[in-house]
Amino acid sequence: MKELSGVRRGIMAEGDWVRLMDAKGRKHNLQLEAGKEFSTKKGQIVHDDLIGQPEGIVIESSMGGQYQVFRPLLHEYVVSMPRGAAIIYPKDAAQIVTMADIFPGARVVEAGAGSGSLTAYLLRAVGANGMLASYEIREEFAETARSNVEQLIGGEHPAWKLTVGDVRDVIEETDVDRLILDMVDPWTCVELAEERLIPGGVVCAYVATTTQLSLFVETVRANGGFTEPFAWETMQRNWHLEGLSVRPEHQMIGHTAFLVTARRMAPGQKSLSKSRRPAPGAYGPDYKGPRPTGMDENGVDES
Repeated sequence: MKELSGVRRGIMAEGDWVRLMDAKGRKHNLQLEAGKEFSTKKGQIVHDDLIGQPEGIVIESSMGGQYQVFRPLLHEYVVSMPRGAAIIYPKDAAQIVTMADIFPGARVVEAGAGSGSLTAYLLRAVGANGMLASYEIREEFAETARSNVEQLIGGEHPAWKLTVGDVRDVIEETDVDRLILDMVDPWTCVELAEERLIPGGVVCAYVATTTQLSLFVETVRANGGFTEPFAWETMQRNWHLEGLSVRPEHQMIGHTAFLVTARRMAPGQKSLSKSRRPAPGAYGPDYKGPRPTGMDENGVDES
């Protein structure tokens, strides 16, 4: 059974993607096709031996290698799919879906489709009754994103529109619930967010560097039509578990990006200013970005 979420249930069928994993954790992804064989270091695996079987079986190769077989979960699919642009990793996609409050039926605009990783999560969250409009400035990236999403879904998704072009020039959507900015200069879209988001709507930016983070946040503040921006990053550390040997793994997924969210105020309403004064020198002569209302060029609050 195939659903628009990309989740497939029941026995494994021709055309399904499956993931093989051996006892050492080595993984192989393959699409099932009748009559074909898949080569491993431990011999051949016949696709026909998998077709018609349930997930969770252990298959043996021609040279005695054993592999567990499951359909990949979404977080496994997105990290192994072909890439044009770098992907948004599952830990960040999960934070975006949660903290930007992507809900079934939401009207969402995504600026920067990349390779389609976040797109897949957003489509699953908005569902068939929602709307996701993705804008990608580079045609080759857009085609990679389209291929990856349609491979996951098994065809076109009725809630998805993918446009090649600059969102600042070609956006058509109005009354948007959520605006996700995965681009080099998201601060250039703050006025766009003010214009297109409904009151209470959320803008969320995904940025890699502290310079981008600061410029986006200060531009949002200077605009005045949004709540105080909230910024954070997420790090993922897995654990080694064997009897009494319970410890963190030596490697972890550290910094990938910063996330920032803010909510749209009602038209004509200005957000409340921060009651706490900035640290001395925060907006001094060396600072070149947007300044909060009432802050002079020497960083003195005149309000």
